[in-house]
Amino acid sequence: MNFELRQLRYFVAVAEELHFGRASVRLHMTQPPLSQTIQSLEAALGTPLFARTNRSVALTPAGAALLPEARRILLQAAALPDLVQRAAAGETGRLSLAFVSTADYSVLPAFLREFREAYPHVQIDLREATSDVQLEDLIQGTIDAGLLIPPLSDKAKADLDYATVLSEPLIVAAPQGLKALRGRHPVPLTSLADLPLIIFPRRIAPALHDAILACFHEAGLTPRIAQEAIQMQTIVGLVSAGMGIALVPQSVSNLKRPGVEYKSLAGKAPVVETGLAWRRDNRSPVLRAFLELLRKKS
Repeated sequence: MNFELRQLRYFVAVAEELHFGRASVRLHMTQPPLSQTIQSLEAALGTPLFARTNRSVALTPAGAALLPEARRILLQAAALPDLVQRAAAGETGRLSLAFVSTADYSVLPAFLREFREAYPHVQIDLREATSDVQLEDLIQGTIDAGLLIPPLSDKAKADLDYATVLSEPLIVAAPQGLKALRGRHPVPLTSLADLPLIIFPRRIAPALHDAILACFHEAGLTPRIAQEAIQMQTIVGLVSAGMGIALVPQSVSNLKRPGVEYKSLAGKAPVVETGLAWRRDNRSPVLRAFLELLRKKS
């Protein structure tokens, strides 16, 4: 079955006027071509759309059923140019974004809020994932971008671009009530040396893991690792349970848990970085819009 938008437009004009002469004036055309177009549409659909007499024109049941659908199709067709232009500008579509758990307490909420306000018609698919999983997903092209903790592997560097989003110092998360935590002064790590350490596995976040161990080594300490966990919520939960202390990015202090106290480290604390990675060959207009927002905030 083949018919054109022009035929539907002519049909709607006749259906609304119920007069071929008035419809032809409305369409700025003569009556014979209008009648021929309606006849062609009826032939394509296999049924009369109008009951015609010398004195009147009326819709048949088939014509009455077609009228609202024809109006809907014409409205959708009229909206197509705007839809295509908005999609080309990144104002509609889908963004698949992964994030490490630490980003949930720092940059992610503000990013999402501002992007949502600027591009309300973009659907954002979020998933929490560790940095190593994100890098594999980015290489495979199953996500558009990832908020992760560097470094990027050599394999990833061949395909991905990266931009720093946040740099922040490590702080102590410790069970509440410890004598070493009293007062408002930063805490020397040596005052917590007898407590076990809860830490990310190195395979998950090597830069963060190494920065934490370097902190202990610079203080002349050998940490006693009691537990490893891949989610920041789990690490802070273990601290809350009195299982030990943890060194966490400063923004994690936004994660409030009963029985946990956050304190700055005395001396020069190591700085950890969070950044955004994406495939260099990803031409998504939505991704470009997200990256532009990132550049404006940098």
